[in-house]
Amino acid sequence: MTLWQRLVTWLQRRPGTPTRREFALDSHLFATLQTLARQTGQPEDALANDLLATGLRALSQRDHLWQCWQSLTPREQQATALACLGFTNRQIAARMGISPETVKSHLRAATTKFGVHTKAELRLLLENWDFSAWL
Repeated sequence: MTLWQRLVTWLQRRPGTPTRREFALDSHLFATLQTLARQTGQPEDALANDLLATGLRALSQRDHLWQCWQSLTPREQQATALACLGFTNRQIAARMGISPETVKSHLRAATTKFGVHTKAELRLLLENWDFSAWL
């Protein structure tokens, strides 16, 4: 179950939970929202809904990527981390003490689990992750 699904389920189980939820903004956040609404020409409510939806999608995506990462074996994680750090398959093989063909196998498994087709797509998907501990 994703983070988003857990949140929705939790909200639905709470007794007396209204169908429509309202949230209070602190004064700084409200002023920022008003400024953004003016700049974009959108009503404040519509902009707030868009921002909340975007934030929830980002949380859901982060949760999904973490689940994919956890589904990797330790060797697949290591090969993926090194690939994301820019190492070639030969360099990864040398670091891990395995053949380049085995590296390809690990990366093929990782790309499949993440739902991408290439090492480059995998790198883009995880570009904001910090893999420095793998060096």
